[in-house]
Amino acid sequence: MRFTRWLLWSTLLISCASTAREPALNTDYEAVFAGLAMGCIHKEYSNKIAHYMNEEGDLKPPRELYPAFYGCFDWHSSVHGHWLLVRLLNTNANLADREIIEEKLHQSFSAENIVGELANYQRPGMKSFERPYGIAWLLQLTAELRQSPLPKAKMWLNNLLPLERQAVANISEWLPKLTHPIRTGEHSQTAFAFGLMLDWSRIAGDTVFESLLQRRIQALYGADTNCPLAYEPSGQDFLSPCMAEADLMRRVMTQKEFSQWLTAFFPTLDEGTGTDWLIPAVVTDKSDGKLAHLDGLNTSRAWMLEGIMSALPSDDRRLAPLRRAAEAHRQSGLNAVLGDMHYMGSHWLGSFATYLQTQRGLSL
Repeated sequence: MRFTRWLLWSTLLISCASTAREPALNTDYEAVFAGLAMGCIHKEYSNKIAHYMNEEGDLKPPRELYPAFYGCFDWHSSVHGHWLLVRLLNTNANLADREIIEEKLHQSFSAENIVGELANYQRPGMKSFERPYGIAWLLQLTAELRQSPLPKAKMWLNNLLPLERQAVANISEWLPKLTHPIRTGEHSQTAFAFGLMLDWSRIAGDTVFESLLQRRIQALYGADTNCPLAYEPSGQDFLSPCMAEADLMRRVMTQKEFSQWLTAFFPTLDEGTGTDWLIPAVVTDKSDGKLAHLDGLNTSRAWMLEGIMSALPSDDRRLAPLRRAAEAHRQSGLNAVLGDMHYMGSHWLGSFATYLQTQRGLSL
């Protein structure tokens, strides 16, 4: 029976890859995205470890270092691969193979596995582990579990809470020391991570962390103007520094404040802005993990543009060019996920597509 279900997943993946022309309208996207995550969350190799060693005994295989999150090539991709599955279970009541997905999640989220994760995270030298990107996704995972109607979700969350508390403590210690934002288009970027962390704080009801984060966001980004879109993208970005910042600031400002801030931040954006204002990127080699990042850039830009639009007045004249840019990036991003992918993309792009397709940033 399980073999039959896995065969169905494979067939769906192949079918969607060969026939997808309008991915936003594809009714089978849930099965495709779930299949991508299920295909890697317990796949140990290939693997890229970001690991601080204090002694020879710290050298171990991924499964021993990260008992819950050893798959999907790297720790953060494993974390958001698990988030993908919880998210799809939460948003698709009739998702096929729910039982197998829940069984896999139950395997990962065992108390023993999370104890092992916490022990590794608490070793000397590990405070900056997966900071900020992977930690932001960990908080997004526990936020999703808090909102889940699944019978086992509360137990899984309880197992993860010690890891969550350590993550929040480490980030809370770091935030006051961060004197400048990190504006890269990759994992170290703070704007994207702060957005996920802020969303977590509101779902979890952690007002202390929310207040701290809001103060730091305003101090680090509040006075920014004229974001240099002409410098985007860098050749291996999967996040837009400019779009991520704007998507962050709409979370901490009133509609009026944000509208005024956006005018200074994107001074060339107006009703007459053409399609060349923001153009989807093209991946030239999907087997190159860094170059493949650009598929993720298109997808994340799409949801960030949607976030920006959601915070503007309904009669704002900038909505039309923003909507055109969002749709162009949505089509490019989803075509990549529903098309021919290499493992360098398939181990993580499903999470980005799920975040976009389920409007996670807009539905807290």
